Formats: sequence, structure tokens, C-alpha cells
Amino acid sequence: MKTHELILKTLHNSNLTEELRDAEIETLANIMTVHEYKAGEHILDPGNTRLNKTLIILAEGEVEATVTVAGENVTLHLLQPGDIAGIITFVGGDVTQISATTLAKNDSKILLLERSRFENLLNTNPAIVYYIMRGLVRHVHGIVRRMNMQSVEMSNYIHRAGGRY
Repeated sequence: MKTHELILKTLHNSNLTEELRDAEIETLANIMTVHEYKAGEHILDPGNTRLNKTLIILAEGEVEATVTVAGENVTLHLLQPGDIAGIITFVGGDVTQISATTLAKNDSKILLLERSRFENLLNTNPAIVYYIMRGLVRHVHGIVRRMNMQSVEMSNYIHRAGGRY
């Protein structure tokens, strides 16, 4: 599959672009690039500025987001094609706020959207910027809801076990 076709296919299948029309997706696709990662290769690491201010959308493969807790790696999420990473620095957060490591579980292709290229759309296509930012908020809200549900489940489990865990 050609690079541009891969970008379009991924964007059409991502929740991030659900409010965009085909012409707007095409405009967005024109400012994105594709990068390939081999299995086991790190994509994002805490404190690493390599992909700072870049939104990542998984196009092909599997990518795992992990965090180290008490010296042990814990999987936070297994990204599937269309899923997003790198949100913190893309929306203006500092690289020091990143705590998760993101690595390719198998050979993967990633779409990259640099914030500076995205912000250039403010002058020519502000609706694209608006709808993508809405998509990011919905995505983050979904993450928070999932984490809250997991926290409630864990609290209920601990309570039912009488505090023995």
C-alpha cells in the first residue's frame, strides 16, 4: 500500500477524525508522515524529546504503552490501528509529564503529525483544527473513564476481600 493511501485509510478508521469530511481528511493527510518501527523498538520514552510535540496514530501493527511501577513494567494499554499516543506534548504539555513508555510489539507503521504543521492549519482550515482538538478531548475523556472504572473495580475487589490483597 502506498504511503498516502495508508495515511488516508488510517485517518478514515480513527475516532480522531470522525467529525471531518473527506476533503478535510485529505488536507490533514497531506501534512502527515509515516515512520516504521521494528518489533521491540521504543517510540516514546519518559523525558525523550525525539517526538516531542508530535501526535502519533498507529497505522499498522501493535504498540504497547507501559509504565514502571515498583521496578516492574505494567501494561497500560495495547494500541490498535487508529489509536493515538503522544497527546501530552502535542497539546502543549511538557515532556517531563510523560510517564509511559511506548514500544512496538511487532513491526509497526506510525502516522506522525507535528504540532507546528498542524497549527499552520489555523490560518487556512481552522475547522480541521477545531474538530481534531474535539477528537482529542473525547479520546482523553475515554481514557479517564476507563481508568476510573478500573479504580472502582479495584476498590470493590479490595473491599470484598476484606482489605486482604
